[in-house]
Amino acid sequence: MPIKPPVTELTIKTATSGFYSGFAKDVTISAKFIIGALLIWAIGFPEHSGAFLGKINGFLLANFNFWYIYVMAFYIVLCLALAAVPATGRLRLGKNDDRPEFSTFSWFSMLFGAGLGIGLLTYAAGEPLYHLQNNPDVIQGNIAANSWDTVPSAMKWTFFHWGLSAWGCYTLCGLALAFFAYRRGLPLTIRSALASLFGNKLSGTTGAIIDIIAVVATVLGVAQTIGYGVEQLVAGLHRIGFGDWLISVATDGKQTSSNAGIIFALVVILGASTLSALSGVGRGIKWLSNLNMGLSFFLLSFFLFFGSTFFGVQTLLTGVFDYVTSLPSLLLTVWNDDGTATGKALSDWQGGWTVFYWAWWIASAPFVGVFLARISKGRTIREFVLGAMIATSAMCFIWFAALGGTAIDLELSGAAQNEIAGTGLSDQLYATLAVILEPTMAWIFSIIVVALLLTYQITTADSAVLVINTINAAGDEGPKARPHILFWGTGLALVVGALLILGGLGAIQTAMVIGALPFSAVLALMGISVVKAIIRDVQRERLGLLVPAE
Repeated sequence: MPIKPPVTELTIKTATSGFYSGFAKDVTISAKFIIGALLIWAIGFPEHSGAFLGKINGFLLANFNFWYIYVMAFYIVLCLALAAVPATGRLRLGKNDDRPEFSTFSWFSMLFGAGLGIGLLTYAAGEPLYHLQNNPDVIQGNIAANSWDTVPSAMKWTFFHWGLSAWGCYTLCGLALAFFAYRRGLPLTIRSALASLFGNKLSGTTGAIIDIIAVVATVLGVAQTIGYGVEQLVAGLHRIGFGDWLISVATDGKQTSSNAGIIFALVVILGASTLSALSGVGRGIKWLSNLNMGLSFFLLSFFLFFGSTFFGVQTLLTGVFDYVTSLPSLLLTVWNDDGTATGKALSDWQGGWTVFYWAWWIASAPFVGVFLARISKGRTIREFVLGAMIATSAMCFIWFAALGGTAIDLELSGAAQNEIAGTGLSDQLYATLAVILEPTMAWIFSIIVVALLLTYQITTADSAVLVINTINAAGDEGPKARPHILFWGTGLALVVGALLILGGLGAIQTAMVIGALPFSAVLALMGISVVKAIIRDVQRERLGLLVPAE
């Protein structure tokens, strides 16, 4: 049976004049309408919208939790297989003579900062401490909560959420996009990654729907990330003396961001990120990413040398061992409410942690994937997977072991006296520094964390704005008109601000879990599509036919 030639041209209709010149109007206007309608609904009818979204979220967690669990396993296995198989791992994401545009350090800095930077600061101390108190091993009675014996289990679950699963989503999306954009010459937009499945149908309505889903998922996923960053930025500004007007006290006695604090943080973050986005990837984002990585290594080095060093190394080794040996079971276990107290507790825990995380990573995949593809031209598939999935996961493990391990050691030893665990998630990293250091040094290091958080926020937001406009412009990576950059920068600020003020982070989480579901199917199809395309290329090479990358 003859092998059909691959799709090497995908015509996407874009406007030739007017405000939307160079943009696919069906994608751009539809995405703006959906996001605008969500904003109006959330602001105008907060109680109704919150209740309705909550019902949908509950339905999805009860009926589609298995889908999120199994599809994530598929992403991870597929990426590892593509890197491990010699015939696929050596393929270059570009023409055979293409070489990387960015140095390895700059490349790693940009992908790490865009992928997980804010979350790592927010959850560095908080998640290991939470899992020390409650995780599936504790729920099932295998170990006691808040004990030294619980530490390996707490780190195992933390690594599970921030390791291969997170980066598997990003890597698969970026790999598929880079393959079709740089080996096939197709536009750098989500629909292109499905070319081997749908062919020229992607020029029409089918392709437009795929790109619209990607834009909406990106806005919701980035809103979640920025929302966490806003809360932690406000907590940090309060710590370093910007005033009590930044915070308010919740009914449980814990401090939360005030409305004024949220608005102030968003103005600073989105204003700076929009200016950076106007300068493009080669200048603003690259410079900020290198700064991010430098400050991150400085903070990590501090915890490695002055935190609970030996305890951190021990938690790293035992946590990684437990994670790797348990990974197949972790990836494929689905807990459902079977009517027992244990079954309900396990189901609730998985829905509130694992399924939430999988939805977060999937919703962020279009944004991070397009960005990874943009900066990874010329790298081989094996190099791409090793850097974007394995090295980044290892960095996350070290980070959580150093920062989270220190927080756990301080709490279990009694040195912290509940000063860390007793505060809110956004404040726990600052609280850890306050326990380790005397007040003046704690203040200085809090300023460093605030600066690092701000640069991560700016990098994330400006990368998201550039990626959204790239998808809307049918994959055109060139400079965009200022109004479009300003619109999406303002739009992100409004989405985050409205949902935070009206419903807190819970409202953003609910919207994101719902928005991630359709893109999870698109991402699975992207994986199938790139495998099919690679197999066809290998067959063409064996038959002596022209391979598109030559």
